[in-house]
Amino acid sequence: MAELEIKEFNGEGFSVLISYNNWRVAIINSCERLKEKNLKKIERHLDSDEVFILLEGKAVLFTGKDKKKQKMEKGKLYNVKKGMWHCIALEENSKVAVVENNDVCESNSEFILF
Repeated sequence: MAELEIKEFNGEGFSVLISYNNWRVAIINSCERLKEKNLKKIERHLDSDEVFILLEGKAVLFTGKDKKKQKMEKGKLYNVKKGMWHCIALEENSKVAVVENNDVCESNSEFILF
């Protein structure tokens, strides 16, 4: 069994890189779908908080049904609490880490049009 696992994702969009028991870590990279002008839906997870960490570039979190806009700062952790409506927009060449429950999926999340 390996003592150290090193992962990276440089493609577009969302990719889970590590999952263990009840949690997972993913990367979101900028893509057309996640540009602010192209956002189509806002979501909430019914069973999990979701933590976002800006690693590179610029990103904005929208929270609540009123879509309050929060510019992200590199290195800060943004914990979107279970049940809070949210979505994220990334500018080009941006990267965000995501930590959440391993079972987050469409069946335990809700979506509305942005």
